[in-house]
Amino acid sequence: MNKMLWNSPENLKTLLTELVSWKSITLTDGERQFPINLFNKLSGLQYFKDLPHQLKLHDSDKGRKFLTALYKRPDIKDTICLISHFDTVNTEEYGELEHLSTKIEDLTNAFHERLNEFSKEVQNDLNSGEYIFGRGSMDMKMGLAMHMSLIEKASIEEWPINLLLLTVPDEEVNSAGMRDAVSTLVNLQEEYDLNIKLFLNGEPVFSQEPGDPKYYIYSGTIGKIMPAALFYGKETHAGEPLSGITSPYIASFLTRKMEWNEEFQETDFGEKTPLPVTLQQKDLRLEYSTQTPFRSCALYNVFLMKRNASEVFNLFEKIAHEAAEECNFEYENICKRHNVNPIGKVKVIQYTDLQQYAIKKLGEEYVLNLKKEIHSHSEWDDREKSFRIADNLMIECQELAPAIIILFAPPYYPAINSTEDELVEQCIKFSSELANNQFNLPVKRIHYFNGISDLSYVNYSDSTGGWTAFELNTPVWGDSYNLPFSLMEKLNAPVLNIGPFGKDAHKLTERLHIRNAFEEVPYIVEEVIHMISKMR
Repeated sequence: MNKMLWNSPENLKTLLTELVSWKSITLTDGERQFPINLFNKLSGLQYFKDLPHQLKLHDSDKGRKFLTALYKRPDIKDTICLISHFDTVNTEEYGELEHLSTKIEDLTNAFHERLNEFSKEVQNDLNSGEYIFGRGSMDMKMGLAMHMSLIEKASIEEWPINLLLLTVPDEEVNSAGMRDAVSTLVNLQEEYDLNIKLFLNGEPVFSQEPGDPKYYIYSGTIGKIMPAALFYGKETHAGEPLSGITSPYIASFLTRKMEWNEEFQETDFGEKTPLPVTLQQKDLRLEYSTQTPFRSCALYNVFLMKRNASEVFNLFEKIAHEAAEECNFEYENICKRHNVNPIGKVKVIQYTDLQQYAIKKLGEEYVLNLKKEIHSHSEWDDREKSFRIADNLMIECQELAPAIIILFAPPYYPAINSTEDELVEQCIKFSSELANNQFNLPVKRIHYFNGISDLSYVNYSDSTGGWTAFELNTPVWGDSYNLPFSLMEKLNAPVLNIGPFGKDAHKLTERLHIRNAFEEVPYIVEEVIHMISKMR
């Protein structure tokens, strides 16, 4: 029998240390290189030496790749898909220690030398010796390392179930890797006649509140969508303020009504979505002048559980109309007091209606070329491009002003929940009892993973066509941003997330609990897989 490389806690820690050392911040060369390094690493396993076609790199956008590794037993269809991402957020907050941010041992030692710079909780964790520190250690290269060890062990011990490892870039920004991987998963299902029983993610345990020490398993993942607005007023000189209406003035009414608006809050299984907040609000001018600002935009964050895109957009439109009414009421009162005529009423326009109006006025080719020009700006992300497209259409259709143009900006993460699925309930019951009996580790189930995850792009179901509002009102849809809704529906297996315990994801003090990560969780996940393999 082949000697296992990653089967002991010590060897698993060595593997994680290596994976973390491959710095892979989203949208950097490191992210592009990471899957190539990983491919070379997995190619060393005897199983993939014998069956190299079952280990593959696949193209994603911006020169990035995702990786699939399939352990397949002949004549067995049942498959568990192990999902992870390998990109990380930035490391600039490490300051002069940034060069150590991905060197687990060196960084942990450096933090010991600066003990007094940290909070009491971090000091206690450092002194306990129970944690290792480093960017990506918790979120989420430990999940990937665990999945690699499972593939290795399954291939050597010939487990009677198939394992499909999928690891992707770009989870931290647009989830381009996972969105591109959907079609590959569908193709692999067909090519190898796989019956995917479960999508098992290895995202880390996220605290429900600061200092929360509990261990959680997740039977779903929260959704996220971003309603946005372009505010188009009427320009004037600052010396004649009532000869126009500023876009910040219009924006203030909608932002005040969107921020912390409880109408957008959802409750399911006793859990609540966080309240909406403004993620961005800005003037679209690139320079200062005494011309009043008449083109502004705002981006709002809305979390989802049950609602689809169309339901959110309908609510957003209702709120926008209320904001426009209040704005018009206040503005007309000011005009009355100063004996001037209002320049017009602020109206609410859906982006899809603005686009149709512009096509009718300017021609379809003109609008397509306008979009093409916007997309040529590689320095702009999808959110900026969305605003610029709407803005450029309004510049050509100023007769519609003053107006609030409502739209969506990427990304969109549908909420997915597998609570009450028979297999998922068995897995949670089994793993909870095992964790308690074997490690005295109490486990609590959360119905919606609160950190946003790539599980949003599997097991999608919506018979109402609730995504149509997103397609119609996302300016970059079909060009730089897509969601393969019909293919997502084909990946109809339930979802579960079992990952390592850590603290402070995306923070300077991101850290991973050693015993939980290298002993407890790998054992629990392996036993869950064995349990599923015995079910027929």
